[in-house]
Amino acid sequence: MALSKEKNWRRQNRKPSSGINLVSLMDIFTILVFFLLVNSSEVEVLPGKASVRLPESVSQEKPRENLVIMVNQEAILVQGRKVVDVDKINANAVGVIDELQTELQYQFSRLGFDSKNKTQVAPVTIMGDKSIPYHLLKKIMLTCAQNRFGNISLAVQQKADV
Repeated sequence: MALSKEKNWRRQNRKPSSGINLVSLMDIFTILVFFLLVNSSEVEVLPGKASVRLPESVSQEKPRENLVIMVNQEAILVQGRKVVDVDKINANAVGVIDELQTELQYQFSRLGFDSKNKTQVAPVTIMGDKSIPYHLLKKIMLTCAQNRFGNISLAVQQKADV
């Protein structure tokens, strides 16, 4: 009898176990998800390559998300995929870069632009190393313009205001 009275007393005087409040935890995670969604759309991150050193600019305008052409001393890359070696491009020849032209035509159709609408142009961002020759940049821009990528932006690194 004494044993059962002691068990009853322990049951009655026992402190309630503290559980995890799931509603508050779900509220915190919901707020965190919305915060991350809102803040992640503000910044466009261009693919970073150690082989491309961008020039600096003080422009405050934010870039749009576009097709990205990267140019360094060795190669031209479209969306991170190598298209042509820079050594194979004839510096003296006037005209477009054939390998880049083929890739741009493919990318134009892949982006869903109407190929019958001749006035429609697509945006492109050129990430060129600051030490590439001007004639190479000019040939790339000419190739882009002739393949309906007429809205050309040049990627630069933002310089702190002095």
